[in-house]
Amino acid sequence: MPTVIGSFSSADDAEQAIGALKDDGFDEQEISLVALDSESEFGQDDGRGVLSMGQDLTSGTTTGGALGGIAGLLAGVGALAIPGIGPIIAAGPIAAGLSGAVVGGIAGGLLDLGVPEDRGQYYEDRVREGDVLVALNADDQEVDRAAQIMRDYGADDVETH
Repeated sequence: MPTVIGSFSSADDAEQAIGALKDDGFDEQEISLVALDSESEFGQDDGRGVLSMGQDLTSGTTTGGALGGIAGLLAGVGALAIPGIGPIIAAGPIAAGLSGAVVGGIAGGLLDLGVPEDRGQYYEDRVREGDVLVALNADDQEVDRAAQIMRDYGADDVETH
């Protein structure tokens, strides 16, 4: 199943795109999200890796502001720390990959979604710079529609892998 991936410079734009994807009939269980959690109560990465994977962030008690809104859109949101990046939130299929491969960083988690290592590193750098990453596993006939929805809501560098 192809993966459509894009980065958003605005958490609000990412939230609107996820809402539009869901409204258009895309399965919430196939949507992934990765973003820095700059408001995390945990502070910086302590070198141990996982902070609290599996913690329910949908209440917004740990993640405030716009990220709290995004967390409310997707099930299975967890918080963790990626060495060299710091605290992040992740949801969807990528969250499981990140929790099992914290050492590989975001790029390693994207490999499980079919994103080549060099492009995964590019997207990891985008998250490090503050962008919100949204990825969607889509059927072949849905790829173009998913990519267009992401672009319509301000996604940069939309690619299919």
